[in-house]
This record gives sequence, structure tokens and C-alpha cells, in this order.
Amino acid sequence: MFFEFIKSIFNSLFMILHINQTNEFPKALSKEDEAKYLELYEKNGDIYAKNKLIEHNLRLVAHIIKKYYSVGYDQDDLISIGTIGLIKAVNSYTSDKGTRLATYASRCIENEILMHFRASKKTNGDVYMSDPVDIDKDGNTLALIDIISDNTNIVDDIELKIKTEKLYKKIDECLDKREKDIIFMRYGLMGYPELTQREIAKRLGISRSYVSRIEKKALTTLYKNMK
Repeated sequence: MFFEFIKSIFNSLFMILHINQTNEFPKALSKEDEAKYLELYEKNGDIYAKNKLIEHNLRLVAHIIKKYYSVGYDQDDLISIGTIGLIKAVNSYTSDKGTRLATYASRCIENEILMHFRASKKTNGDVYMSDPVDIDKDGNTLALIDIISDNTNIVDDIELKIKTEKLYKKIDECLDKREKDIIFMRYGLMGYPELTQREIAKRLGISRSYVSRIEKKALTTLYKNMK
């Protein structure tokens, strides 16, 4: 989740902040507006169009979680994970797929959540080369062996390293100790295990809602400073 955290800070963090702060989801786009934004993003890489497509499909994330995964799991965690699947769907969707964005995104969201469930059941040693870890541009599941066999993109690695160093610097400069500790534990940074809000609350002896408020405040501070 570390790499997804960095990605969300730079690309679509405000989407997750929107969910956490308002608990409301924008209405779905009309067929005409969706086609317009898809064309703008596909042909011109328009970031505003991309963000509109993500924002107005957040109801789909909530619907899938409510329909299939409503019992026994932290809803905030599942919404965050499902949103990552939605972002991947918008990033990889093209109009020649022969299906609506919502249909394609539903598969991506469900895949992301299923991968989370599978990973949560594993111990540190139970990792197999055939385990699903991502999806390709066509929505097909990629196994660990597929990722390992791909050629490494050195430019992307360098860019990620630069962004990572910048992120850690901003965390150190902008957050107080409690905010740092919660961000480190929440996203598995600085050697901390990745924990849910409930696990952090129990460890720190505070309420889960207080952890949630501190996390949102810290993310908002980082987002503003990273811009």
C-alpha cells in the first residue's frame, strides 16, 4: 500500500479526501458527459476529465462494497481499496473495449478488493508466484510472475524515489508527532506494519474516530503542501 499511498498523494488523493470529509458521492455522469470526458482524457490526457470520471463513479465503489462486502470488514478501508481499483480502471480504460466504463470499472474494483482479501489471509511467508497482484490494461489479472518477468522501467524507479524523498520531507516538516505516527502506521511507512484505524486506535489508546480525524487532517495538510 506504500506505493499506492504515494500515488494517491500526487494523482487522486482529493478523491479519497472527498469521501472521508463529506460522506457523499456525486451523481453519475450522463452518457453524453461521460463520453465527452472519456474522449478528453483518452486523446489529450486531460487530468480534469480523468478526475471527473473518477469522482462521478465513486457511487459504484460504494455500491459494490455494500452489495458484496458489507459484513465483517472496515468500510473505510474497503472504500479506499475500491477507489484504487476505480482509479486503475479509469487509467487503463479505452473506448475500443466494447463495454461501458462502469462495467469495466466494476471488474477492476472487485479485483482490487479480492486481492486485498487474499493478501489479508496470508502470513508473511505465504507468497506464491501465481498470486494475483494487479490487473493489465484489459482488466485481466496479473500474477506475481508476470510482474517479475517485465522489464524494469528505470525512469519510473527514479521518479518514484524522488517523489518518495519529497513525501518524507513534507511529512517531517508539516506534521506533528502524533500525525506522523498515525500516517506511518496507517500506510506501513518507516518500518511500521500497515494497520487499520481500529488497530491504531487500540495501540494508541484512543478512539477510532479520533484516529480517522487525525489521519484526514494529516492527509489534507500533506496534499496542500505537496501541491
